[in-house]
This record gives sequence, C-alpha cells and structure tokens, in this order.
Amino acid sequence: MVHQYKNNGYNIVLDVNSGAIHVVDDATYDVIALYEAEDRGTIIEKLKDKYSKEELDEVFEEIEELKANQELFTEDQYEDYITDFKKRPTVVKALCLHIAHDCNLACRYCFAEEGEYHGRRALMSYEVGKQALDFLIANSGNRKNLEVDFFGGEPTLNFQVVKDLVAYGREQEKIHNKNFRFTLTTNGVLLNDEIMEFANKEMANVVLSIDGRKEVNDHMRPFRGGQGSYDTIVPKFQKFAESRNQNNYYVRGTFTHNNLDFSNDVLHLADLGFKQISVEPVVAQETDDYALREEDLPQLFEEYDKLAAEMIRRHKEGKDFNFFHFMIDLEGGPCVAKRLSGCGSGTEYLAVTPWGDLYPCHQFVGNEDFLLGNVTEGIKRTDICDEFKCCNVYAKPKCRECFARFYCSGGCAANSYNFHGDIHDAYDIGCALQKKRVECAIMIKAALAEEE
Repeated sequence: MVHQYKNNGYNIVLDVNSGAIHVVDDATYDVIALYEAEDRGTIIEKLKDKYSKEELDEVFEEIEELKANQELFTEDQYEDYITDFKKRPTVVKALCLHIAHDCNLACRYCFAEEGEYHGRRALMSYEVGKQALDFLIANSGNRKNLEVDFFGGEPTLNFQVVKDLVAYGREQEKIHNKNFRFTLTTNGVLLNDEIMEFANKEMANVVLSIDGRKEVNDHMRPFRGGQGSYDTIVPKFQKFAESRNQNNYYVRGTFTHNNLDFSNDVLHLADLGFKQISVEPVVAQETDDYALREEDLPQLFEEYDKLAAEMIRRHKEGKDFNFFHFMIDLEGGPCVAKRLSGCGSGTEYLAVTPWGDLYPCHQFVGNEDFLLGNVTEGIKRTDICDEFKCCNVYAKPKCRECFARFYCSGGCAANSYNFHGDIHDAYDIGCALQKKRVECAIMIKAALAEEE
C-alpha cells in the first residue's frame, strides 16, 4: 500500500507496510500514482505531454530499485504476526489510579462528570491504593517496568494518599525487583511548592491541563462558581515547567467547535514559554453544542497545516517546541505489537476506581458492562479482556486499508464504543484528524531533513 499527498510544497510518498518515506519530484509522484493500475507503456503515453521519455524512463528505474530494496509497494507482513500475538499471555503493566472522583473545576466537556464518573464522589483510600499496587505487581509477570498514573477528577485533592502510595511503591520495588514510573495529571488549582517539589522528585511525567487562550480556557474550564481558571493556573504551570527544565511534562488542552482556530491556542501556549504541548480534539456527541462536526474538518485540516508550517518557521529561528500529535519516530518507533494493538487497554492497562473496581481504561469507568473485577479478587470478566486483546488494526474494517494504521494503532476503543457501540469500529472524525496529523508530522520531518 502506498499513500501519496502534497503538503507545504513537498510531494510525499509513504510506503505503508515498510514505513519508508520518499520526498519526490513531480514526475515520480505522477508515475507512482499510476504504477499499480497501469502498465509502463500506458503510463508513458498518459504523461508524455508533461515529461520527456528520458525523464520517465529514469523514474521507472528508480521505482524498480526501491521495490527491490523493499521500500516501495511492499507486501504486508504483519497480518500473520497478529495471529500469534493474540495467543501470547498478557501481563498488566500499567494502572490509571482514580485517586479522586471529585474535582474543583466544572469543565464543560468533562467525560468524568466533574470527577463523579456516573457514580458518586469519593477519594481513594491508602488501603485500596495499596491493594491496587499489589495487584499490579502480582499480575505483571516478569515485566520489570510498571506505570501508575494518578488521575481524577483532580488527584491533588487527595495528595497525601498520592505521597503515601508512592512511598509504598518505592518499598515494593526493592522487594519484587520492579521499577515504578509514576505520573500525575492535574488541573493545577492546588499546585504549590510542596506538590511541585514532590512531583519533581517522584513523577516521571506530569500532565498540566489548560486549553490555551484565556477566553477559550475560561469558557470551557471554569470553577463551579463560573469564574475562569486561567489566571490561577498559568503562573503555576510556568513555574512548574521551568522547574522541570521544560522536560517530562505536557500542557494538555482540548479544542472544541468553539475554537476551531485551535492553532492559535497551541501558539499561545508556546508564547507563554511552554515547550511540551498537546492540544487535542474534543470527543463529544453531536447533541453537545461544543462537539466537532464533519463540516468542521476542512478548517481543522487548515489549522494543522498552519501549525506545522509555523513550527518549521520557529525551528529556523531557534524557537522550537514539541507538539505531541506531530511527534513521530520514522526510524524505530513503537514495536510491532504496539503498532498493531495500540494502548493495551483492557489487557495491559487498566483503570482503578476509588473503591477498587477495575475497568479497561479511564473512559470506561462507570459503565457496568465493562466492570472487569476488583483489586482484591482480581479480574473476573476475562471474556472482556479477551475481546480487547483481539482488538487490533486487522480486526477493524475501517483500519485494514488505512495508511495511518501503523501510526494510530486503530485509535481509541472507548471512542469507538461510545459512537458505534463496538470497540472494533472507529470514531470517524477522530480518524480524519489523526490522518491529517500523521501527514503533517511526516512533512515536518521532511522539512527538517532538508536543512541537514
């Protein structure tokens, strides 16, 4: 499979199965577009008014050489691999601890219903958190590196338990020869020097939630009384990012139908001094006034193009920043299993409620159809885990022939379920935006390579 597109003056050809990327001239681009459907003579006849026979003969030689080197029109070698992959024993390697089903903000798009997750407000006790870490260790097999994200709601509402669980985890590391990688997601309202100091010592990564410009953030992320949160959190986030030397954190925002010009929010965050930025599309039902709609896609595509071009311009001026969705590794990238099956929700990655219930991920919490078990008794619904284990790019009809399948790994199972009632489907607007982001990310790599 080959995917071709033009972006920012570059003719880009992606050989999907090998991952090889080629920046080509017009003649090569046009020949490749016809190569699989037409014979050589027909292609030359069709293009003879645009290019000389000598040019076209040279292009055919280059294409044949690339084919011989397995860099163009390569066969898919992964579908057989996934059959064996599904048979392998899986281990749990990551937990999302819902340390607080409560929040001090009232974000309008919050899937967690201000932290309640379709249930009740609650804070995780140390005992439940301890059982969760014990469950992770017991179900991690020979895997040494384990991940735990302190999530909410707002986890700093229960920060003493966070500290106590980190201390417990550090003790268990030595006993069981494990290594915990702790992370924290916070809205920043309660951030203070103590929390920052602790996070800088113990948290491998921190996600700081902010949507961008003041008017955008304050409209969607207000306090419960209606006042905006921007002025409260921005100075704290700036201080925190600097204290982490602008590494191992993200300011993470959400754009909606209300700010289709979201590239301005990304650039606003960059202008505030943040170097690690993620601003992602909202996932909402059509009945929500802030939901993204199909008719929004052309403008959103333009925004990604605009952002990509501006990032290249800023790079030339020494004003780089990372945009999460444009970060792509064309050399190694994730392992084959990861490229085929995604985040590992429902198998390798689970969410834990304040009372210890287990769900496939944080977005399924509160949906009793996906209640797997609990940290005391373990996983009871292995059938659900088996379904998630079989969820991969070859099990999804929309993914099988998609050029981006090895970059997005089939997308989010929760989004698929929420829009189609099936984890083996795909959220269509999300797919369209993901494909555009992949194209922009590859273009940026091509532009930077040109400078070397």
